[in-house]
Amino acid sequence: MTVPGQRKRKRRVREEYERAAAAVAGWRWEVLYETEDSAEVRARLHALAEERPEVDLRHVRVDTWCGRFPSPPFYRVSVLVPPDATE
Repeated sequence: MTVPGQRKRKRRVREEYERAAAAVAGWRWEVLYETEDSAEVRARLHALAEERPEVDLRHVRVDTWCGRFPSPPFYRVSVLVPPDATE
């Protein structure tokens, strides 16, 4: 049994996802920095938004590796760049 409108909503969400994936096909993740300090991650993300307005924050990824005691968590911040971007 389906809820009224559920098929349309699921199809619309799937189509939006496919459009977004096609728009960035061939792009790659470029690591900006790595740190163990979560406050530094927040500060540098705010600085990135202010200093580089050309970077779309929807194309920024923060990976978190959770460490077990006594290892602290580890953060890696990456940005999605087009295939023709120079390094």
